[in-house]
Amino acid sequence: MAKYRTEQIRNVAVMGHGGSGKTTLAEALLFKTGAITRLGRVEDGTTVSDWDPEEHRRSISINLAVIPIAFENHKINLIDTPGYLDFVGEVISALHVAEAGLLVVDAVAGAEVGAELAWDYLNEKGLPRLIFVNKMDRENADFDAAVESMRVAFVGAKVVPMQLPIGAADKFEGVVSVVTQKAYLGPDGKEAPVPAHMADAVEAAHQFLVEAAAESDDELIMKYLDGEELTIEEVRHGMAQGIRNGTFAPVYCGSTVNGIGLTRLLEALVRYAPAPNEHAVPAKDGGVDVELRSDATQPVAATVFKTFIDRFVGRMNYVRVYAGTIQKDQQLANPRTGKQYRIANLTTPRGKELSGVDEVVAGDIAVITKLDDVLTGDSLTAPDHPVTVIPPSYPRPLYNVSVTPATQADSAKMGSSLNSLTEEDPTLRVQTINATKQTVLQGMGEAHIDVAVRRLESKFGVK
Repeated sequence: MAKYRTEQIRNVAVMGHGGSGKTTLAEALLFKTGAITRLGRVEDGTTVSDWDPEEHRRSISINLAVIPIAFENHKINLIDTPGYLDFVGEVISALHVAEAGLLVVDAVAGAEVGAELAWDYLNEKGLPRLIFVNKMDRENADFDAAVESMRVAFVGAKVVPMQLPIGAADKFEGVVSVVTQKAYLGPDGKEAPVPAHMADAVEAAHQFLVEAAAESDDELIMKYLDGEELTIEEVRHGMAQGIRNGTFAPVYCGSTVNGIGLTRLLEALVRYAPAPNEHAVPAKDGGVDVELRSDATQPVAATVFKTFIDRFVGRMNYVRVYAGTIQKDQQLANPRTGKQYRIANLTTPRGKELSGVDEVVAGDIAVITKLDDVLTGDSLTAPDHPVTVIPPSYPRPLYNVSVTPATQADSAKMGSSLNSLTEEDPTLRVQTINATKQTVLQGMGEAHIDVAVRRLESKFGVK
């Protein structure tokens, strides 16, 4: 993949209820941009995002996955997250390093519980968000009902359609841009006039959109109130302001299976999601509270937002660079331990695939392998400038299970294996109860614990 400057990068957490199509959307965008030549399927375990054996077995996402998309001289790092509550730690980790959220909503089911929780997490982080109404090709798909369900579920939010679908279910054939008032048909987005029967609906949506855009900018609202017509660029400027300050959320629609609406969505992510240098994160510099805004000219400061321990590769630390540029063979320090490391293995991820690179600029995401004692939440910095990025807070476990090894040999391995699992997942904890001589594994729910126990056997050979 080509090299990108900080302002050309977008980090977007893909969120939503389980089954809404987040992973399929990431797969479809990879296919749309030519990164893959064949569409994988969640049901077949062939998607780029879902690469863990447990994800294949359950046909759901369990881990976050970084999916870089190259589009119009920009790099969009999609961070695909699980939709099931047991794996909420992955969502929190993704939001820690994202500048925006992409909320995927099912056109049939509307705003479900998982979408509401994702919305609440975005509110807590104060992040802008875009909404994609997926599965417009499905039977009983209803865009208007889905939008109305969001207006009810997302209390206090101004949900603004940026597109209207042309047809639904097996008659879904394209989208109409409310901004340009033009139709875009089929997977290729061929431009066409707005269908005559949609003219009134498009005009009404356009007026609603223009008003929302004008309200986000003092100059635009004065022009609007004076009765002057806003240009397309002025409307887009107002939309960008409103999205980034949280005044409203734009709604797009399409079908990942048929590839309809995807180009318009990519354009929106580039246009409306903030670049890394437009968003600051809290940090500590020598005990003093500071804010880090991605800047490649500053000393290196990065945070580890996920750790994965592979039996062949070893420890893999997913790193988001907030300042400076990490270069291969560079010396970096961990402020928590005081240790220094030579960065011998610097890669960029795409699902489970790792591609070696020579440098990673501020704002981008990388995987560094074989760093002993580096944990999720740690910072990696220039040795003479130990800035610590404040890590996120993870929820306390809700579900406890006593685990007992099957054999004496398993007993010898179980302690270190459980420790590795908790290093990978901050929402897993292990407690030893001396009174009963029990080892208790704590997690967010039954599925969470079941996955952890299965990994004990599959990854570490502990039964």
